[in-house]
Amino acid sequence: MFRRRTALLVHPALDDDALHATLTELRPTPQLHGLGAGSSRPLWQPVADVLRDTGKDWDRRWHRMSVLADRLPVSVSERWITERPGDGDALVLWACVRCVRAPADGWTAVRDAERACLRAAEACPEDPTPWLALLGLMDSLAVPPRDAVPVWTEAVIRAPWHRGAYHRLLRYLSPRGHGSVADMIDFAGHGAARAPHGSPLALLPVAARVELVAHRQRQMSFGADRHWNEPRVGVEIESALTAWFRTAAAPHAEAVADLNILAFALVRTHRPADAAPVFRRIGRHMTPHPWELLPEPERTFRYWRDRPGQ
Repeated sequence: MFRRRTALLVHPALDDDALHATLTELRPTPQLHGLGAGSSRPLWQPVADVLRDTGKDWDRRWHRMSVLADRLPVSVSERWITERPGDGDALVLWACVRCVRAPADGWTAVRDAERACLRAAEACPEDPTPWLALLGLMDSLAVPPRDAVPVWTEAVIRAPWHRGAYHRLLRYLSPRGHGSVADMIDFAGHGAARAPHGSPLALLPVAARVELVAHRQRQMSFGADRHWNEPRVGVEIESALTAWFRTAAAPHAEAVADLNILAFALVRTHRPADAAPVFRRIGRHMTPHPWELLPEPERTFRYWRDRPGQ
């Protein structure tokens, strides 16, 4: 019998149902004639609730803040910061929003965004998120890595094995960012080697390998995939499987993104048996990266996920 095809869920919220529900609730609709119409509670309350519930899960806080900053109507964060100017969550979200939007608005906006990050960091001294927002701003402005690393260090001082912090700096140091292949590979290797057992940072060398292939693919029409044939690749993938995927570690905020990277690497290295349990854990939650590196990404993802015996 044919297996019923279920719709893929390709969304920046990943499998964070609470975040997805918040974004859906705050989506403008014609029936409401604008955000918040007909509601007795503040427009920003759903955002405040989801961030309060996040607590000190810094990985999830960063995931939620960055998605909200990118997808939320800016009027929500503007009204929140206006009505609650001393609220730490409002200050951090506002810093994230300003960092996303400032590069397109000129140098005055960039300076305002930088000040917003420093104010948020002062209001929430334990939180790595304002420093990661500032790092993102520096990335968009092509600030050299030597000036960006101290900002990244402020984040990891507060959350030593922060998944988002490591992946953000990995992209910064990549040849598609502002570094080099050597910078990226060295950083990924050191990060994975030092991370505790069960940490998703075991996947960093595989993520770096994907970045390398993407870089080579941009440079040349053919031959980028030869990097999957290098002897070191098998060691990198096996380390990711044994030190993270096959452990009893609790799922983290961006586990879906990491699972997609791992599944992609297993497919590209012709290991369908190892890929099968990874795809089962992914389920419907495909991420555009790294499948966008292949022709017909969704079709390719479905083919490997739905193979007989998967």
